[in-house]
Amino acid sequence: MINKDFFLALEELERSKGIKKTVFIEALETALTIAYKKQTGTPKAIEVKLVPEKNSIKVIAFQKVVEIVEDKDTQISLEDARLINKKYKVGDIVTEEINSKDIDRIPAQTARQVIMQKLREVESEMAFSELSSKEDEIISCVVRRIEDDNVYVEISKNIEAVLAPRDQAPSDRYVIGSSIKVYVKRIKAGQHGPQIMISRSDPGFVKKLFEMEVPEIANGLISIKSIVREAGYRTKMAVYCEDKNIDAVGACVGNRAMRVNTILAELGGEKIDIIPWDPDILEFIARALSPAKVVMVQVNDEARSAKVIVMDDMLSLAIGKDGQNARLAAKLTGWKIDVKPYSSIVASQNEEVEEHVEEEVAQPDFENVFDEDLGDLE
Repeated sequence: MINKDFFLALEELERSKGIKKTVFIEALETALTIAYKKQTGTPKAIEVKLVPEKNSIKVIAFQKVVEIVEDKDTQISLEDARLINKKYKVGDIVTEEINSKDIDRIPAQTARQVIMQKLREVESEMAFSELSSKEDEIISCVVRRIEDDNVYVEISKNIEAVLAPRDQAPSDRYVIGSSIKVYVKRIKAGQHGPQIMISRSDPGFVKKLFEMEVPEIANGLISIKSIVREAGYRTKMAVYCEDKNIDAVGACVGNRAMRVNTILAELGGEKIDIIPWDPDILEFIARALSPAKVVMVQVNDEARSAKVIVMDDMLSLAIGKDGQNARLAAKLTGWKIDVKPYSSIVASQNEEVEEHVEEEVAQPDFENVFDEDLGDLE
C-alpha cells in the first residue's frame, strides 16, 4: 500500500495544489493509527508513522514510565524501563517499534479516501482564506446552472454560490456560461466549505458599483451617507463632500452622465436618485423626495415624523407609483413622511376661518342684553 509511487504522488500533489505533503502524511498517519487499532484490536497505545525517506511505514508502541503499573499495555515500571535505558525516569515515554505486517491488511482504499478528504478540507480552507477579504465587495463569477429559479454560480474552482430569487433583480436575465457581477454580503465557514452569500438586489451592490466608477468615492473624498433600494425599480442615494468646491452629485453622475450610465447599464435601467445629503433634517427630507419639489416640511422630533407639503401637480411624483418614492425617502432619512397636497392645506385653513367666523356670529352680546334688562327694571 505504502511504496515509492505513493510518496511520489504526494509530491505531485504538493506541486500542483501548493499543499505541503506533510499535511497529507499527518492526516494519513492519524487515519491509519485508528484503522490499525480497529483491525488488530490491540489495547496498546500505538502510532503509525510514515517514513518518506525510506518509502516505508512503522508502527510505534508507547508506554509511560510509572512507579506502580496499573495498565501493562500503556504503562511500564521504572525498573523495567531502566533495563532498556538507565536514563529513564518516571513520566518518560518508552517507545518500541512493533511488527507492522498487519498494516498491510488495511484496505488501500483507506489511504485514497483520507488523501481526498484532506485535499477537500485544505482547498476549502484556502478558498475561505482567499475569499474572506472579498466580503462587502463585488466579484465576478460564472453562471453554471439554473434550477428552481436559483442561479448557481462558480466563484472559483470548486467554490460555488447560490443567487437566490430574493437576491436577484427583476430586470436580471441569466445565461449559462456568462459572467456576472455579484455583491458578497457575507462569507462564513461551513461543514462542506465556505458558504458565500451573494446578491444583486442588495443596496450594497449599487454602493460598490459607485465606488468602482467614482474615484472620489473610492478615495473617501465623497461619502455615501445613506442608500436605499427597491431592486429593479429605484435607488435613492445621499452623498456628501466637505469640500464645498466639489459637486458631490455631479461627480457621481460624471461628464455627460458617463459614470451613472455605466451603473444604470449594469442595473438594467433601474432609476437612481442621487441627492446631496444635508445635516438640516428639514432640507434633507425635502431633497429625499426628489424629483418632486417640496413647498414646506414640518417635523415632530419626538415621533421622528414629518408632514411634507407639495403643490398639487407634484403630489403623484412625490408619492410615486404604489407609494415607492415616499417610501424610499422615509427609509433614506429614517423619518416617517406624510405627503400632503397644497390644496388640502388651503382648504383646511379656509375651514378654520369659517369655523372662527361662525363662532363669532353665534356668540350672544351679553353686555347689551344686560343693559336692556336694567332698562326694563327702571
